[in-house]
Amino acid sequence: MRVHLEQEDTIEKQNYDNLKADQIDINDNAWKVAEKIVRRHYTDEDVEKARYLQNKFENVSTIAKDSCFHFHYLGMKEDRDYDDKPIMKEDTIESHFDFRLNGSIDTNSNSDSYSDNSYGYALFRDELKAQENCNPDILIEQEGKDSNPHKTKYCDNNSKYLGNDDKGYGKEWNEKYQLDLIGRDYCRDRSIACTEQEYMMLIDWKKQKGQFVIAHQKWIRSILDQMKEIKLGLKGYKYLDEALELATELGLNISDHEIIRTNSTGLTIYNPKNLADRIKGMKNRKEKTRAEKIAERLLYEQQQKSVN
Repeated sequence: MRVHLEQEDTIEKQNYDNLKADQIDINDNAWKVAEKIVRRHYTDEDVEKARYLQNKFENVSTIAKDSCFHFHYLGMKEDRDYDDKPIMKEDTIESHFDFRLNGSIDTNSNSDSYSDNSYGYALFRDELKAQENCNPDILIEQEGKDSNPHKTKYCDNNSKYLGNDDKGYGKEWNEKYQLDLIGRDYCRDRSIACTEQEYMMLIDWKKQKGQFVIAHQKWIRSILDQMKEIKLGLKGYKYLDEALELATELGLNISDHEIIRTNSTGLTIYNPKNLADRIKGMKNRKEKTRAEKIAERLLYEQQQKSVN
């Protein structure tokens, strides 16, 4: 039944699919902005000179590939005066931008060690679903729960399959978004100046990634809510026929080879049709287009004329 619910074309699923289709473009566009900022500070000529020195002297190690950066600009921040009244003062506005697959999507985070797997799970959901012992929805299913063996098992398997810098989708993704930089391995030690416009474009990129993760969460939560009702109803059924009736009412036709059919007559504790109607009411169906609405209206008017 859950597989059936996941295949339904609801508003939540449509929103998830639409945002998913945009992810490569938004990452590529944001990367162009980041690359422009970095290369303005660390020019190609500077990198080549540093690489020459690194190759010449054994004690020189200055070139490193990286996918995350600290960018800053000089702007205005709210502060407090001696009377504790709000004032605006000039200050450095800085954020951390991580282009790795498991990079943080929190716009308020300046940590270069914080990782977030929710984006990779949402982006490669189909690939993870096809793998045994992987579950891309595990973080949503375990939301609000403490760490436990069940959650840890699937998170570890997901991460192992997706890979990181060593293999898999993570390696391919991270190698696409990385540059040769001069300096230490820690990006906080080389905060790079940018314009306010460039900074806000990258903040918007983070927000768009976050919106995609939220779309994944909303879609799966809607399915989990429906499954909760279905499980509650099934627990109350005494006979198989009742479960089959519920499945049929939900648009899921179970074939003979999938079950051993049995005939039964018994007291229905939860009416399957009523439960099906309740579950259907929980769905946000795909919105009709303007053309579809007009066609329905014309058909209705034609029917009214024939009646009259």
